[in-house]
Amino acid sequence: MSSRLLPRSPPSIYSVSEINRFARELVEAGLSGVSVEGEIVGLQRYPRSGHWYFHLKDRGAQLRCVMFRERNSLLRFEPAEGDRVRALGNLTIYEKRGDFQCKVLSLERSGAGALRQAFEALKARLQAEGLFDAAAKKPVGTQFRHIGIVTSPAGAALHDMINVFRRRFPLIRLTVIPTLVQGEQAASSICKALATANSLRTALDLEALIVARGGGSAEDLQAFNEESVARAIFASELPVTSAVGHETDFSIADFVADLRAPTPSAAAELMSPSQDEIRGRLRSQLGKLELRMRQRLGRQGEHLRLVALRLRSPARRLEDHAQALDELGQRLLRASRNVLAHKRQAVALGEQRLRHASPAMRIDRLREAFVQLSQRLERSMQVSLESRKASLAALRRGLQATGPLNTLARGYSITMNESAQVIRNVDELSEGSRIITRLADGSAQSTVTELSPAPHVGEHFPMPKRI
Repeated sequence: MSSRLLPRSPPSIYSVSEINRFARELVEAGLSGVSVEGEIVGLQRYPRSGHWYFHLKDRGAQLRCVMFRERNSLLRFEPAEGDRVRALGNLTIYEKRGDFQCKVLSLERSGAGALRQAFEALKARLQAEGLFDAAAKKPVGTQFRHIGIVTSPAGAALHDMINVFRRRFPLIRLTVIPTLVQGEQAASSICKALATANSLRTALDLEALIVARGGGSAEDLQAFNEESVARAIFASELPVTSAVGHETDFSIADFVADLRAPTPSAAAELMSPSQDEIRGRLRSQLGKLELRMRQRLGRQGEHLRLVALRLRSPARRLEDHAQALDELGQRLLRASRNVLAHKRQAVALGEQRLRHASPAMRIDRLREAFVQLSQRLERSMQVSLESRKASLAALRRGLQATGPLNTLARGYSITMNESAQVIRNVDELSEGSRIITRLADGSAQSTVTELSPAPHVGEHFPMPKRI
């Protein structure tokens, strides 16, 4: 298979596109027409294109799937997230991203109908016996000279395959082994046709077989789900390609056969080389050969040009060295000037810093600061003195307004004892006590000769006797 897909003289390095294309062709050639059962997860529907993208998941892994609009529009149910379904499709690789995926052709819910149950039971039993094992399958290529077709001569499937073979590669010989493909006798007829083809393989120089039938209902295709047909296909010494029904139809024969084709026409496509592709491949190889020759000649010419440039005369080399020496001298001169300029700038900055840090300048700054502080202190003391004078004048005015001297000037007097304490009550005096009376313009001393209590309301204050 790889010898067919890869070029006969592969380059040492491939592009990513070439690797992805080779991988896609390998996967599609060996893994077409598979049935996968699992749970739908991540379902995405794109309204503009109508395509569906989802994954089929089981306990151990998941498979990326795509179902295009022309396929999902044929479904009779609407799949939803979490549905367990059985998908029929072709495995491939999306070259742009290198994603391994399955192009789903049909979907059905798992476990539908008694016929489906019988189909699954036989499928499981034959699979357990190893009839489906990949190791037991014979390789089916495209370079066949003689192919036998087991089908009904009156069916449209035969004519479709003949047309495809003629279009793709008319040199392939075709031999029809007639058989029934529908009804109760179809299974035994198919088995006999397979046995006949294998018995005549040497005489007819047959290299491969195609078991084909057009589309139909499940009952119409039942002959290809019979155990006898499956064992006859497995026992065939010639490689067998199963091309039964439409793309959405799967039979037991598909799983036992060495290759499953979605349709009879697809079987002819898969088992015949395309003459257009061969011509295109030859043209491509010729173009690559011409391109490589031009590239190699170009590289050799460039190499010769470089060698010629290196072969210079001694005088030219001396001139180049002299010019390089002059350039180096100029660079050295510019560098020394730059260094000297930096040094001068550094000395000027040092002198400036030294002047700012000299004691004389510091003393001048301190003297100026002292003068400023003295002036500020003098102004502050003057302002404080004026403020205190104003406060003292205000206190004097207040004292004069509320002091006792003004009261004495209105005809009142203050009586004090010998200790100069103001006497407020008669009880503080006794007969014979000496008192001092303060008047507005002086004071007088006297002796108490009589004490009189204060009169009651309405009575006259008794006049004191003359002393």
